[in-house]
Amino acid sequence: MGEVKLFFGPNHPGMHGNFSVHMYVEGDIVVKARPLPGFLHRGFEKLMERRLWYQNLALIPRICVPEPDINEACYAMAIEKIAKVEVPERAQWIRMLVLELARIANHLWSFGGIGGPTGMYTSMFWSVSDRDKVLDIFEELSGARIYHMYIIPGGVRKDLPPRLEEKIHQLMDYLEERMPEYETFILKNRILHTRLRGIAKIDTETCLKLGVTGIGLRATGVPYDIRKIDPYLFYDKVEFEVPTATEGDALARISLKPKEIRQSIRIIRQVLEKMPSGPVNTKISDGSGLRIRVPKGMAYARVESTRGEYGYLVVSNGGETPYRVAVRGASYPQGLYGVEHLLPGTRIDDVPIWLDTMGVCAPEIDR
Repeated sequence: MGEVKLFFGPNHPGMHGNFSVHMYVEGDIVVKARPLPGFLHRGFEKLMERRLWYQNLALIPRICVPEPDINEACYAMAIEKIAKVEVPERAQWIRMLVLELARIANHLWSFGGIGGPTGMYTSMFWSVSDRDKVLDIFEELSGARIYHMYIIPGGVRKDLPPRLEEKIHQLMDYLEERMPEYETFILKNRILHTRLRGIAKIDTETCLKLGVTGIGLRATGVPYDIRKIDPYLFYDKVEFEVPTATEGDALARISLKPKEIRQSIRIIRQVLEKMPSGPVNTKISDGSGLRIRVPKGMAYARVESTRGEYGYLVVSNGGETPYRVAVRGASYPQGLYGVEHLLPGTRIDDVPIWLDTMGVCAPEIDR
């Protein structure tokens, strides 16, 4: 039997947008796989070097559309390290609030994603609808539903609107009521168990070798979470757990997501309780408007995304634009090395299961 080349994506209900996997198959078994991520968003690192520091805030959220705020946070934190700027306390709590809301939104998006390759379209209807409720909060906060450009160097763009905290509490109440339904749908669903158990499996050694973090690593039993091992903002002042599993397969990864949403809800409630009043931003430099200057220096900032460690290495030569920016895309290992080394030997219909449960944002690879 000879090899046949198939194109999986980018226009496919099981594919994450601007991404494609070129597969060489024998029958329905993948023999060789090659990712092609650069169909839309690409080349961000070089683009950033040609734009003013503040102009990049409109560009970088596109590196991961379902969870854009992590880019704003990493970028701002790196600049603040170089400039030795102390961010107001209230702004740091608000940043935590934004990052955890974005985390919930992306996990809900992933529930919808698993509906395509498994035929469980109820998950798509549920999760997209509930995610829209999180986007309603973002729209009221920033004026935008997807790209918020709310976290800026020196703090956040503006304070919380009136009554938004009350609406967030109401949303957390709603999501807590919904989680048992999601958990029953996933953890007790015979179809999903049959379809996902033992599929797209990865072990701890392979994760560490490839650099896979986040749920991919935690599903193998390793409680690795940047918020715990290297706390940033005020994550060391809130209580939460890091859920883990041991099986390392698609079922283990998707089963961790409702548990992580519960922990994010727990964090958000503490943030709203502990957050003080006060200013929400501070000046980075003596520049005016968009034309600020960041002192010479280099810094690396990292946060925990839904896909694992997300980082920005920023270098400044003292000018109005970055000299160099390098992005540590959290899904680079599973989206590039994972696709090339771990998909061969699997079936065609398991490809989207790998991409969804591991989490792959294409621009994080071709950036």
